[in-house]
Amino acid sequence: MSANLNLQQDDRPPRMAKLLIDGEWIEGEGSADLHDKFTGEPIAKIAQATRTHVAQAVAGTHAAFKRGGVVPYARYEALMRAAAILEDRKQEVKDAIVAEAGFTYNDAEREVQRTGQTLRSSGEEARRLQGDMIPLQGAPNQGGRIGFTIRIPLGVVCAITPFNAPLNTTAHKVAPALAAGNAVVLKPATYTPLTSVILCEILIEAGFPKNFIALIHGPGSKIGQWLAEEEAIRFYTFTGSTEVGMRIQAGAGLRRTQMELGSIASTIVCADADLESALPKIVAAGFRKAGQMCTSIQRLYVQDAVFNRFGDMLFDAVNDLVVGNPHDAKTVVGPMIDAKEAERAQTWIDEAVAAGATVLTGGKREGPLLYPTVLTDVDKSMAVMSREIFAPVVNLVRFTDFDAALDDVNDTPYGLATGIFTNDLSKAFTASRKLEVGGVHINETSNSRVDLMPYGGCKASGFGQEGPRYAIRELTDERLVTINA
Repeated sequence: MSANLNLQQDDRPPRMAKLLIDGEWIEGEGSADLHDKFTGEPIAKIAQATRTHVAQAVAGTHAAFKRGGVVPYARYEALMRAAAILEDRKQEVKDAIVAEAGFTYNDAEREVQRTGQTLRSSGEEARRLQGDMIPLQGAPNQGGRIGFTIRIPLGVVCAITPFNAPLNTTAHKVAPALAAGNAVVLKPATYTPLTSVILCEILIEAGFPKNFIALIHGPGSKIGQWLAEEEAIRFYTFTGSTEVGMRIQAGAGLRRTQMELGSIASTIVCADADLESALPKIVAAGFRKAGQMCTSIQRLYVQDAVFNRFGDMLFDAVNDLVVGNPHDAKTVVGPMIDAKEAERAQTWIDEAVAAGATVLTGGKREGPLLYPTVLTDVDKSMAVMSREIFAPVVNLVRFTDFDAALDDVNDTPYGLATGIFTNDLSKAFTASRKLEVGGVHINETSNSRVDLMPYGGCKASGFGQEGPRYAIRELTDERLVTINA
């Protein structure tokens, strides 16, 4: 158990999750209560950062970077050790995720496993970070020159992370930044700060200098603005809403950013698809983590020839999901992050029904629990179809023409990922070329992700890529060196 953080499990006062600034864990100015997302019980107090704390965090990491960092092989070793320490602390991390995020133990288990892979992949990339040879001698009158590029770390990287993958998305930002030789200032989601505390402890225990990592807590609206004002930050990596991303981008100016923003994710089921294989993937992609993922299926297009059959299959599968207390190992769908968010999603459902939509299953709420919901007879005038719902709600849409379905998927401001279930290669390649998204997944859902692959979107879903190999290239400068012999 962490020396800095213990979840309240008896009648003792909640412990304090501190700030990490210039290598020291400190208490900040005041604190905010953090509650279990299902029971509502207090589990920790979160130290709150001031404007001065933010400035100190950036200045400390900037000074540490200027003094000199960790060589690539040592970065590799530290990230490999971090993965091993994470495994040793797995139960503690899972308990924190279930309590602060409301995710089920199965979702928390996957989060920890994937984070281990993210740390290891980042470590491997640290020791093969390289530039390119430039064929200068192939140019006129350059016979005596050689040229090559080297990758140089940027300096201070600011990582602003979401609640819906509080460990792995954080690792996807922090681990590649450290692997590239940068220092990091981390601002986790206000809802889920505990896993970031543990991750920072793990990275320091694994061998990274304490003053190379800073952790600050507080309201995103204030902290984000203060971070944007810090000129020593060279790179901002953010996952969250498009609206907040636009504000961060405006503040960053000419400094680099990586933005993973909003989405209305679609998955298409063609008549020739293997429905039995597709069904469990679709149910998981629509409803795990209570549908609170950028790539959770919001629009599910099913071709008319199999629409009724697949609708019946989906109805049965969704009704079999165990909904409730995430602390119960049998639960598949737990609470949303906040009762207000569940109430908002319920309002959108009710508005859609009033406008003619049909509830195939679900459609009810108990506090922060929104039961898995499938709607039919929907159209794009409804908020459930035209706005990102970020809830366990799937809109079941009948289609006849495949090309028209692709046009419908493209008809949103967003472009993150789409899944296509088909055995027709022609359709697969057509979709790959035509869809305006960052990732097209054939015989997988929009929610498909392997942690070593490039991941990012286009349009209002943002730009830049996660995935250690691809992120590290963005987190370094490519410097040209030429030598005239």
